[in-house]
Amino acid sequence: MSLRHALLGLLSDHPASGYDLLKLFDTSLANVWPATQSQIYTELTKLADAGLITVSTEGPRGRKEYALTDGGLAELRHWLVETPPQRTTRSDVLLRVFFLSVLTPAQGHAYLAGLAAMSAEEHDALRALHDSIDWDDGGLSVHGRIALEYGLRFNTMRREWAEWAAEQIKPG
Repeated sequence: MSLRHALLGLLSDHPASGYDLLKLFDTSLANVWPATQSQIYTELTKLADAGLITVSTEGPRGRKEYALTDGGLAELRHWLVETPPQRTTRSDVLLRVFFLSVLTPAQGHAYLAGLAAMSAEEHDALRALHDSIDWDDGGLSVHGRIALEYGLRFNTMRREWAEWAAEQIKPG
């Protein structure tokens, strides 16, 4: 996924300012695709230059609200349907697991136990996020809940796997 497509997707729901989009990232996409304020504003300029979004409203202090153009919607649909998702092939977590044999068994066990604890904490944070949102029947809300459920299930699976893996290593 690219920041470009994330912004187009958010703008498909309704026009928004750069500040609004930054807040939407913080509350909806930060766990999937984090972005900084400077990255968002830079990409908005690129999208406008490419004709994929337009400034729909200008307000005080130079505040701009952006709206998706027909070309932007076509690009988003093309990316969703015709561009295969990239398979993530790198995992810092699993690379470390592969080399745990260079540590003492106690250190390896502690790493995996820490991973299980981190996964439980991330699950709890996502559960709190889920419970804090006033979900509605809008497209971004429905599909946001689906994406959030993936995160909940992934963290549950990773915690269970890390607990199992820690049991495979005798701490000594």
